[in-house]
Amino acid sequence: MLATFNELAEAELNDAIGYYETEQVGLGAAFLAEIRRSTAAVVEYPEAHPILRGTVRRRLCEKVTYALLYENHAEQVRVRDGRHLKRRP
Repeated sequence: MLATFNELAEAELNDAIGYYETEQVGLGAAFLAEIRRSTAAVVEYPEAHPILRGTVRRRLCEKVTYALLYENHAEQVRVRDGRHLKRRP
């Protein structure tokens, strides 16, 4: 099984990586590493995370205040959105 990101989720992640890297050198890379760990956990155990709405599930990242919203399909996990949990919309 593999994970794919839609355009919105990918753009949100790239923005977050850029922001963290401007705040402190290396922080963007650490953020990306945590996203990769969380994505790997979703791929390995796609049904382990709670349903948020309909078929969309939420994986909370452990080391950053971020969540991945995804759907589990037959042969792939589709990440629909990434959300910072402390930021107001």
